[in-house]
Amino acid sequence: MKPSRHRVAVVQAGSTLFDTPATLERMAAHVSALGVAGARLAVFPEAYVGGYPKGLDFGARVGSRSPRGRDDFARYFASAIAVPGPETARMGDMAASIAATLVVGVIERGMETGGGTLYCTALTFGPDGALIARHRKLMPTASERLIWGQGDGSTLGVADTPVGRVGAAICWENYMPALRQHYYARGVEFYCAPTVDERDIWQATMRHIAYEGRCFVLSACQYLTRADAPADYDCIQGNDPATELIRGGSVIVSPLGEVLAGPVYGAEAILTADIDRADIARGKYDLDVSGHYARPDIFTLLVDERARSPVASAGAGMDRRVRGEG
Repeated sequence: MKPSRHRVAVVQAGSTLFDTPATLERMAAHVSALGVAGARLAVFPEAYVGGYPKGLDFGARVGSRSPRGRDDFARYFASAIAVPGPETARMGDMAASIAATLVVGVIERGMETGGGTLYCTALTFGPDGALIARHRKLMPTASERLIWGQGDGSTLGVADTPVGRVGAAICWENYMPALRQHYYARGVEFYCAPTVDERDIWQATMRHIAYEGRCFVLSACQYLTRADAPADYDCIQGNDPATELIRGGSVIVSPLGEVLAGPVYGAEAILTADIDRADIARGKYDLDVSGHYARPDIFTLLVDERARSPVASAGAGMDRRVRGEG
């Protein structure tokens, strides 16, 4: 039986935009601090490795794209990572160095289709450094659809870790009721919500999900300032280095909707909470939305977890028929 009590954490930090090696250096420092704090599970924000280019429009208008916008995308594309790749190997080493499970938001190149499409992805590394889960954001929000593709059902897994069952939903995916219900039915115990949503109402969402799913919710939001972006960044918020582009709001919530840590605004921070997994059972005593509160005689949810590829091979026999050889 797994231990019941653990220390968990969320890391509120920003990227160094368009400089992935520098971001990984910053991440390494945060991971060292997590080790000192004794965290066994920690969550980093959405798009932490690869960056969230807040305020850029990538030169897009209805019916046209500008050359400068294409240059912006090329620079953004260069900061994305392959999964697996040297950057994921390094993140795995970080997790192993403190024997903790890490959930990290990254911008991923979709190498299975030639690497031309980017995805907003959450990666989960086990305490031995192994990459044990990958979740691609199903529905990019608004202008994010210009720069990120849509994930499919093949990355909706929940990982079994020494702390408990860990799943990830990214930013506004958390407003998708069917996705939440899928994770509840998969037995998620630590619902990780990497985000860049700094709005006050996000706190209500995180508390609702924890109370609805009777699970721990760990939401890590970026804290990003103008100083984290290069000098030639076309920033609509202004050019004062102290200008906050994303102000934070990271939080940890219990299965009964109680705030255990945070929210914190206006600074980088590591938030920790000492939790008891038995609180999940205490919560599900009177509400289990994928069990005794589900009413499967009335409601049914079908989840297609197959990988979707735009090109499929029918095999050598089909190739011969197409060439007129059979």
